[in-house]
Amino acid sequence: MTGRYLVVAATAAEAAHVPPDLPLVITGLGKTAAAVATARALAAYDDLSRLTVLNIGTAGALRPGLTGIHEPGVVLNHDLSAEVIRALGYDPQERLVVGESETVLATGDVFVSDPVVRDALAERAHLVDMEGYAVAYAAREAGVAVRLVKHVSDGADEGAMDWPSLVATSAAALGEWLREHV
Repeated sequence: MTGRYLVVAATAAEAAHVPPDLPLVITGLGKTAAAVATARALAAYDDLSRLTVLNIGTAGALRPGLTGIHEPGVVLNHDLSAEVIRALGYDPQERLVVGESETVLATGDVFVSDPVVRDALAERAHLVDMEGYAVAYAAREAGVAVRLVKHVSDGADEGAMDWPSLVATSAAALGEWLREHV
C-alpha cells in the first residue's frame, strides 16, 4: 500500500495496538458518532488526495465458522427502512461497495446479541458491527478511499455480552494487521 492513512476506530480498546505513527480517530459507538467523528477528522485535512481511511474494529460473526480478520467488500446499513424510503421515491443508499471481497458487513445501531436477530441478518450479511457503514459513507462523501478491517470478536449471540473481555484479542490482531499492511 502506498499513500497516507487515517485509522478510525469506535473505541480506544479496539485501537489499543495501532502503531503510534498512524493518525487515529476514536469515534465512539454507533453510526451517528462514527459519521460525525470521521467527517470532522477529514475536514481537518488540507489535502485529501491519496488519503485512505482504515476503519478497524470488532465484528460479530453472523454465520458459523467465521473467525479472524475480514475486509468486507460491501457494507449495509441494516437498521434503515430502505424499502419504505425507496417506495417514497428516494434512494436510501443502504448498500455501499467498498472493496472486492464477497464478505458483507451489516452496520446498525443495534448491539446484536439475540440469535433471532443474528439469523435474520445472516440472510444478508456475514458480519455485523455498529460503525463501518457510517465511516464508509462519510469517506465516500468526502471523496476519500476507505477500507474496513474487522476482527471477529464474538458470534453475535448472547456471548457478545462478553465483548469487554474479548476486545483485547481483537485489538492485538488488528494492530498486527496494520503493522503488516500499512
